[in-house]
Amino acid sequence: MSFMRHLPAVAVALCAFALAGCGSTFRTNYSEPVPAATAATWRLADVAVSVPDSLKVSESKTLFPNADIVWREDPAGDRHAQVAKIVGDAARAGGAGLKGSRPVRLEVTVSRFHALTFEAETQLSTAGVHNIDFTIQAVDAASGEVLAGPEAVEAALPALSGQEMAAARARGETQKSQISAHLRRVFAGWLGIGPDPRGSFNRLGG
Repeated sequence: MSFMRHLPAVAVALCAFALAGCGSTFRTNYSEPVPAATAATWRLADVAVSVPDSLKVSESKTLFPNADIVWREDPAGDRHAQVAKIVGDAARAGGAGLKGSRPVRLEVTVSRFHALTFEAETQLSTAGVHNIDFTIQAVDAASGEVLAGPEAVEAALPALSGQEMAAARARGETQKSQISAHLRRVFAGWLGIGPDPRGSFNRLGG
């Protein structure tokens, strides 16, 4: 991104807008949710989240690092483990409404967790996007039988920036709280126990 130091301010803003994945709409998508009648028989027994070591992490202080994992709000450390906890906590919360008798385990494999950098958050005048991609399947907790999935999920979320994000932080919101709330909705929606989160939206919350 060093080339951007030599560009006029307007050009930098346009490059940042393009590189951050900005646009008029953002989309959460997967093919089909678990049928509600099926989900009604399930009870969440466990969540297993895999964040493969092969996923590249970036700590670069740039607008748009080229990496699979970009996450800064937790202290410096094992970003794979931090991402696994965020996704796992959201999956448990999203699946808490499963009240049936059959114990199931959700198995989630993360392929991308690319949140906005602090540099992008402060420099962009319009929202970027948090890109979170994973596959999910539900298996019988006792037998291991696959009950649903594997399903590829794109859980894109508009990322506030500039004054909007500053105001959100003043209200006590963070990237983590916004991403976690969105992921809870995505997991509940895929499990057929919450509103369908799929479709286009251009503000937080759909």
